[in-house]
Amino acid sequence: MGHARPSFRGATAHDVDAILRLMSSYYDEDGYPFSEGHAREELKRFIGDPGLGSLWVVVGDGEVVGYLIVTLGFSFEYGGRDAFIDELYLSEAFRGAGLGREAMKLAEAYCQRAGVRAIHLEVEQKRTGAASLYEETGFRETGRRLMTKRL
Repeated sequence: MGHARPSFRGATAHDVDAILRLMSSYYDEDGYPFSEGHAREELKRFIGDPGLGSLWVVVGDGEVVGYLIVTLGFSFEYGGRDAFIDELYLSEAFRGAGLGREAMKLAEAYCQRAGVRAIHLEVEQKRTGAASLYEETGFRETGRRLMTKRL
């Protein structure tokens, strides 16, 4: 790794290309379909509408090496506004240095300021290190299955 500790900052439209490169790697690692054109449109829309949530980039060695996306929603069950840590990705060279824990603190602080009552996330079964991080930062399995229907 480089000399200065990587840092988080709010993403701007100027970061879209760098985020797309990382997003493509992330989706490839987990076997998700990826459409750069669609992702580009949605990133621009998301960055331009703070009511949807927030997106941060991790900058290390003068380049974007990771990102964190928190989306906002609403849940009667959880008593109001809720949030979803939709994506957290770090380039492989920057994993294991405490940035994931820092990202979780950043997400939680943002959610507290936004009046969020519950934060959700999902993690692939094979990502045991990520699951351990999430458990260490207070996330618990609820015994429910996440089910999804794409429209």
